[in-house]
Amino acid sequence: MRTIYFISHPDVVINPLVPITHWPLSERGRARMVAALSQPWVPGISAVYCSTEQKAIDGALMLASHRGLAPTQVAALGENDRSSTGYLPLAEFETVADAFFAQPEQSARGWETAAHAQARIVEAVAYIAAADASAGALAIVSHGAVGALLYCHLTGQPISRQWDQPANGGGNYFGIQWGPEPRALSWWLPVDGVGPSP
Repeated sequence: MRTIYFISHPDVVINPLVPITHWPLSERGRARMVAALSQPWVPGISAVYCSTEQKAIDGALMLASHRGLAPTQVAALGENDRSSTGYLPLAEFETVADAFFAQPEQSARGWETAAHAQARIVEAVAYIAAADASAGALAIVSHGAVGALLYCHLTGQPISRQWDQPANGGGNYFGIQWGPEPRALSWWLPVDGVGPSP
């Protein structure tokens, strides 16, 4: 059994002229990650993994360096592929995101399907849990939509946007007990709020 903390990156610098995968954490996002370092489970982290997107890398570097570690980047931990549309204004993005969750087997405007993204993130987390040789808990810094899809898998819920993270700019986490029957240990919680003890 492995304890895993799945963390969605917090607030980012939104720039329509820059590819989404290259957006960094904003000043507020970095401040929230600093606050996350006070979570009671952080001292038990023995390895940190993240996607290859800049915002996840930024958060993972802060957490890993605090623990004297170096994060490992795993491309399969990336957010659902939205390269077909690139940046969308907020209202349009929300409409397409609703469709993404509502019709998991169908592509919304060319996006990766929710069903495919779910299978990818579950496989990636399973691989990390099996392959990691460290002794403590694992931290995965990734993204909100794939986190919601992972949560649905862990709780046996059909894919639905009702399981998406709170609308607080990102920066949420949930614990996982990974084993033969993996399960979520909590609902999404803010990284800069009061979290449960390990």
